[in-house]
Amino acid sequence: MQGSKLSVIAAVIGLVASSPSWAANVPSDVTLAKEQVLVRGNGDEVPTLDPSFSSDSASSRVIGDMFEGLVTQSPEGEIIPALATRWEQSADGKVYTFHLRDNITWSNGEPITAGDFVYSFRRVINPKTAAPYAWYYGTAHIKNATAISEGKVPVEELGVSAPDDKTFQITLDKPVPYLLKMLVHESTYPVYQPAIEAHGDTWTRPEHIVTSSAYKLKEWTLNERIVLERNPNYWNNAKTVINQVKYLPIVDMTAEYNRYRTGEIDITSSFPLEQYNAIKKQRPDELLTMPSLGTYYYLFNVNKKPFDDPRVRKALAYAIDRDVVTNVILGQGQIPAYGLTPPSVDGFAAPRLSWGELNQKERNQKAKQLLEEAGFNAANPLKFELVYNTLEAHKKLAIVMSSMWKKTLGADVELANQEWKTFLQKLSQRNFSVARYAWMGDYNEASTFLSFFDSQGMNYGDWSNPKYDEVMAKAILAKDSKGRNHYYQQAEQIFAEEMPAIPLYHYTRSVLKNPKVGGYSTTNASDARYTRDLYKIQ
Repeated sequence: MQGSKLSVIAAVIGLVASSPSWAANVPSDVTLAKEQVLVRGNGDEVPTLDPSFSSDSASSRVIGDMFEGLVTQSPEGEIIPALATRWEQSADGKVYTFHLRDNITWSNGEPITAGDFVYSFRRVINPKTAAPYAWYYGTAHIKNATAISEGKVPVEELGVSAPDDKTFQITLDKPVPYLLKMLVHESTYPVYQPAIEAHGDTWTRPEHIVTSSAYKLKEWTLNERIVLERNPNYWNNAKTVINQVKYLPIVDMTAEYNRYRTGEIDITSSFPLEQYNAIKKQRPDELLTMPSLGTYYYLFNVNKKPFDDPRVRKALAYAIDRDVVTNVILGQGQIPAYGLTPPSVDGFAAPRLSWGELNQKERNQKAKQLLEEAGFNAANPLKFELVYNTLEAHKKLAIVMSSMWKKTLGADVELANQEWKTFLQKLSQRNFSVARYAWMGDYNEASTFLSFFDSQGMNYGDWSNPKYDEVMAKAILAKDSKGRNHYYQQAEQIFAEEMPAIPLYHYTRSVLKNPKVGGYSTTNASDARYTRDLYKIQ
């Protein structure tokens, strides 16, 4: 439903949302602001605007406004049609056939075809591309994906095809009951081949980029702002209200909060932890705390001694008092984590982990015992570097962790701060011993957390365990969520025994939002809050 320029202007300057051309989620009695410009804090500087290379939340938020896939999420997190209107699954569950919308076009007016999906999927899985989410296709069990990423099979053998311009098929090597959920990730979005071939790595600059969703890139000033403007060629443009959205990369949360208080920012990425109680008291209608698909942890590089020894890894995990972390340091409803998968995940029931059943005194005693067994004591203290990316909250936690490890285990920890891009490079190059990390679920199913540590997963720590791989392989064959959960619980048990990372806490998501911004979901556990679903009230 592409709107004319006149209808777009009418939507902007009108006062009452009574016409069918208004965004679907705007109540009929709401008076819209004349100026529909939204400003969002985005935390870190965006490393990339290429959907095929996105692997972080800052990039994902901006890319989600500019690009779209076969399916998307409603504000409440339901899977709904996007560039595809409908789909069918074969009787054996291995072939998905998607039917694209009529008259969908790129932002330059060229048609979006099934061939664009074939090109884009092949681009991600091609080893020459070195896309960070190539592993994701293997986890989705797209036919030949793993073999292609390992360079064993030509990229043309990937299980995707375009029988015609309006039909796109995905063939799997085994049924994946949650495939549709996985297709909300930006690595499955189509990208515009002519722009990439013409401009290479610079195709995402404002003068070159071609997009497929509600917005296109107007300006990208590094470390200052990203400005997106309405894409009149978007298929659902008539139901979009916000005309322009600005993303501000502000790492300093106090600075972001101050800019929010002056009215410069409409939605923050977060806020200063130490001001939580004051903000809750002073701005109760503006502070939103929501469920989240996220786990914060410390990742071990198991190829570096002594972290090849699970006793050392478990000792460090046991010696952390998570109640102090969640109740004293954070205090925003975060949940102590003893496993990987958050309780907010649909259909997941956590297993009872023995170390999580202990009290902190008992965990500390066990931690000392394990570390002594591994050969570390007062005469030979454990020494290592803990690296984290620039953010005051990460720094505070790292200081607390090092203090706990020193007090309980006598460990000497050197803290190392890195800017976001440098930090990501350090992880990808495996140039670390222990690193702060977090995983925000790509879709609402336990596998998005557990598959990260599969041998074919992203897993920067290079941990690998055949039994873990085996139960994850069995999980995907289970007939229902109950059956899958049985294997997920086994995976969590194996993880707890090996401890390739230290689960610290499960996230809640807290932001400050201008009360005049409507359409913002407070129930969706996913991080997705697309600007196309939002509007500003007068």
